[in-house]
Amino acid sequence: MRSRKHRILVVEDDLDTSDMLRAYFEAQGYEVMTAAWGNDALQLCEGTVPDLIIQDIRLPDINGYEVAKQLRRNVRTQQVPLIFLTEKRERADRIAGLKLGAVDYITKPFDMQELRLRVRNALRRASLESLVSPVTGLPGEQVVMERLEQLLGRGDWAVMQISIQGLDVFKEAYGFVAGDDVLRAVGLIISNVVEEAGALEDFVGHMGMADFVLITVPSKTEELRQKIVTRLNRAVSYFYPIKDRERGFVRLKGDSGEGRRVPLMSAAIGCVTAEKSSFGTAMEIWDAAKQQQRGPRAAN
Repeated sequence: MRSRKHRILVVEDDLDTSDMLRAYFEAQGYEVMTAAWGNDALQLCEGTVPDLIIQDIRLPDINGYEVAKQLRRNVRTQQVPLIFLTEKRERADRIAGLKLGAVDYITKPFDMQELRLRVRNALRRASLESLVSPVTGLPGEQVVMERLEQLLGRGDWAVMQISIQGLDVFKEAYGFVAGDDVLRAVGLIISNVVEEAGALEDFVGHMGMADFVLITVPSKTEELRQKIVTRLNRAVSYFYPIKDRERGFVRLKGDSGEGRRVPLMSAAIGCVTAEKSSFGTAMEIWDAAKQQQRGPRAAN
């Protein structure tokens, strides 16, 4: 059976550049979608999730940074590799793009052969990372969705969606390396709790960003939830400097120079079971668990 073509979304308001990229990558065997406006790109992604996005920063409606932010907020698109292709050459622009999770940043004019290789490499990395999270070592998004798919039609399961709220602000304040340290600790804590109190066939996965999944049986959910929330909320506080930990918030400076208080990270858990709902797709299970999230907030 032939494998599906990789699907690329080109977001570019210059029609000559857009047509050139579409023709070139279609000739390379890719399926190519195009959008000239940021909002059109977001709408396209709602219907058909691409495998990779090549995107300009300067767009007629919203800029490419805002498009990237909205893509990263959506669980369906938060792991899609994003390559910025732009005339912006300043170091600050490049850093801003990379902070939003872009896998590459290429300035115009560009070499088409180089772009092709960067696209190929980004798709290859994404394929590997979807199987195992490179940060936590836990099964990644592709494996998680396959396991959720296997639950459809079965009767004795519970899915817990575990999120670390405030991780994005923590990364902003202390850096991405510190954020990855938090994710590794979270994955280890969840796995240890499951080993101590879970069922034999329980599954733990990392959906990327700050979201984890635990598949268990309904009889175990409350005990697991209490243990995980308690341990996570206690553990994540130790990633803060003593000063911030004691006062219970982080002070961030905005563009105007005025400080704002942001709560410390905390854990929130949503849970759905086969007993209470019926689902047609794996994504419906995931979305339902996320909507049920609850958990004590850290001190403000």
